[in-house]
Amino acid sequence: MKRLTAYINKLFEELPRGDQTEKVKEEIIRDLEEKVADLVEEGKSEEDAINKVIVEFGDIDEIKQEMDLPDFPNNHKPELARLNLGYSLWGSGLIIALVLFINYYYTPHIIWFIYPAFAVAWWPLSMFYHLHRKKLEGKG
Repeated sequence: MKRLTAYINKLFEELPRGDQTEKVKEEIIRDLEEKVADLVEEGKSEEDAINKVIVEFGDIDEIKQEMDLPDFPNNHKPELARLNLGYSLWGSGLIIALVLFINYYYTPHIIWFIYPAFAVAWWPLSMFYHLHRKKLEGKG
């Protein structure tokens, strides 16, 4: 039943730690293990029973409402916003380098690479402000 425990732990990782959360998590794991045992007794294989129980369990939104916990969407993580900023910096740098190479290789007498470079520069700029907003939300 390690798979059930791992699945529930993954669902609960965004919720704040506490006694109430741990009790609810243990109760859910116990209930799901009982359902798996019942399905195995009915003749299903353990793998099929686990899959069926996971599918029938659904998501954790109802449990959050019962516990009076705020909804924490995945996009409120500053670490993810920081990673997006890093990818945008590297990606825009590579795109600008490619456009610069094409400009100087095919038309060295006309400098046109600056126009797409300005357009591509908005990508990391927007990711920077997204990260800044996430950091401010975390403090508030």
